[in-house]
Amino acid sequence: MLKEIIISIQAYYQTHRFIIRHRLWKWILIPGLIYAILFCLGIYLFVVSSNSAIEFMLQKSGVKEWMDRMQNSWLSFLLIFGQIILNLILLLFYFSLFKYLFLIIGSPLFAKKREKTEAIIEGKEYPFSFKQLMKDIVRGIRLALRNMLWQTVYTVSILILSFIPVIGWVTPLLALLVECYYLGFSMLDYSCERNKLSTSQSITFIGRHKGLAIGNGLVFYLMHFIPVLGWLFAPGYAVIAATISLYKVKTEGLIPVSGKLNL
Repeated sequence: MLKEIIISIQAYYQTHRFIIRHRLWKWILIPGLIYAILFCLGIYLFVVSSNSAIEFMLQKSGVKEWMDRMQNSWLSFLLIFGQIILNLILLLFYFSLFKYLFLIIGSPLFAKKREKTEAIIEGKEYPFSFKQLMKDIVRGIRLALRNMLWQTVYTVSILILSFIPVIGWVTPLLALLVECYYLGFSMLDYSCERNKLSTSQSITFIGRHKGLAIGNGLVFYLMHFIPVLGWLFAPGYAVIAATISLYKVKTEGLIPVSGKLNL
C-alpha cells in the first residue's frame, strides 16, 4: 500500500509537468473556478451553522448545564477539546457531502478531462460520443451516491467513537483516511471506466489498491489548505494525477497494460 501511496503522490508532480507541456490550463481553470466558488460558499455556511449546532447539542443533552454546575477546570478543558474534535469531524462530514455534490455537477467536465488526458498519453484521439458521455455521467452519479452512502456510514460511526475518552482522540485521523480514500476513489474510477472496467470491477480494483486512492485523495485534500490557488487547481490536478498513477501501475504489471506512458 505504501508504494501505491507514493506513486499517487508523485503523480501530482508529473501532472504539473504534463499540464504545462500540453497546455491544458483551460481544462484546469474552468472546473476549478466553479469548484472554488462553491467551496467558499459552503465553508461560509458551515462556519455559521456548525458552532450553533454543537451548542444546541450540548444544551439539549444537559452537558452544558452539568459542566456549569461542576466548575471543574479539567472537565472544562476536556469539553473544549471535545468541541474541537467534534468540529473537525463535522468539517470532514461537510467536506464529504460537498465533494459528492460537486462530483455529480462536474461529471461531464471530469469525463472529458480524463478522455483528453488519455488521448495525449496514448497518442491517439477519441472521437466525441454523446452516448459515451452520458454513460460516463450516469456512472459517475451512481458511484458518487454509492460512495456517499458508505462514507456517511463510516463517518457517523467515527463520530460516535469520538465521544469515547482516549479513543475519540484518534477519530480525526480515521476520518481523514476515510475521506482521502473516497476522494481518490472518485478520481480513479474515471480512468477505470476508460480501461473497460465495469462498476463492480472498478470497486474491486480500487478496493485492492487502496494506496492509489488514499495517496491521490491525500494530496487533493491538502491542496485545500492553500487558499484560492489550491481550490482552483485541486479538482483538475486530481483527475489527471489519478489517470497518470493508474497508467504507472499498469506498466508495473499490477493490471494488464493497454497503453503506453508518454510523460
